[in-house]
Amino acid sequence: MNFKKSSLTYIKTQKIFDFDLAFNTKHICGVDEAGRGPLAGPVVCAGVIMSYNNMIDGIYDSKKISEKKRLELFEKIKQAAICYHISIIDRDIIDKINILEATKLGMMEAISGLSISPDRILVDAVERLNIGREYAALIKGDQTSYAIASASILAKVTRDMIMCTYDKDYPEYGFGKHKGYGTAQHIQAIREFGLTPIHRKSFCKNFCN
Repeated sequence: MNFKKSSLTYIKTQKIFDFDLAFNTKHICGVDEAGRGPLAGPVVCAGVIMSYNNMIDGIYDSKKISEKKRLELFEKIKQAAICYHISIIDRDIIDKINILEATKLGMMEAISGLSISPDRILVDAVERLNIGREYAALIKGDQTSYAIASASILAKVTRDMIMCTYDKDYPEYGFGKHKGYGTAQHIQAIREFGLTPIHRKSFCKNFCN
């Protein structure tokens, strides 16, 4: 059974690895975000240029990977990447310009922060980025491109770490469990204790009455 699961994981990673290889270019930048939907915390965006000399087995859409495996891959990706950059857009900016624009801002920062200019840029779904060059916005990009999937893991693990830190500051809200998403526990905590400085006020209007 373990062999079959491992083989299936390998096949998924090989497929998205081969997708990137088909571009036949050296520096492919993958871009993705984590945290567009939560009621609290930042949106985190990552841009990464991966090496294609060796494939890291297990890389795929971060939402489809266990927390333990994500942590392992997070370290492997950082070590193997040619370069990467992670952008954190706090909730005050999200409330000011809205979550879509905040995500775009984070993605643009993730791209511009790379130490190497990529030959090709692949982004998970988001269109109309003002980066002054062409790029491809791929639906379900984290299940299509090895570079985007790598970025999704960097963004997801970074954001989860941030929310676990906030869990220590505001233990009554349960940020370590739900990472700021609108679970029943989280909504009840908002109604009982009110909003914290990390809550997105524009997201929480319906829970503050």
